[in-house]
Amino acid sequence: MTAAPEVLAELQGLRVRVPHLTGAMVASTDGLVIAHLVTDMEPDGVAALTAAALGVGARLTDAVGHGGFRELVVSGERGYVATYAAGPSCVLTLLASAEANVGRLNLEARRSGARVAELTAAPLERQRQH
Repeated sequence: MTAAPEVLAELQGLRVRVPHLTGAMVASTDGLVIAHLVTDMEPDGVAALTAAALGVGARLTDAVGHGGFRELVVSGERGYVATYAAGPSCVLTLLASAEANVGRLNLEARRSGARVAELTAAPLERQRQH
């Protein structure tokens, strides 16, 4: 399903483009880590929580008639956790300090989410053709 080296390269580029980004992860919608740049935490646990948050976010947007899930930004005392749809089978989760510019974070994350969707869809399409 994944193009893990290319996805990791996208995360590294995102880290360069977004000041105060402290971590980045791509996981499947069922909570499996595809690629990550996180330290001081367990990536598998964060991926599982991301999948749970995605499920709640998707149910909420559906319940109020706002369509499919796109993104969820959680603000804590010391920073942000932001999750973005990255195609039908992946999510991009970013961690940022409280000093982060949320507008910049959203702009760059949306672009990266689209790129991750392309990267993870290509191997899936090749599998279907064989």
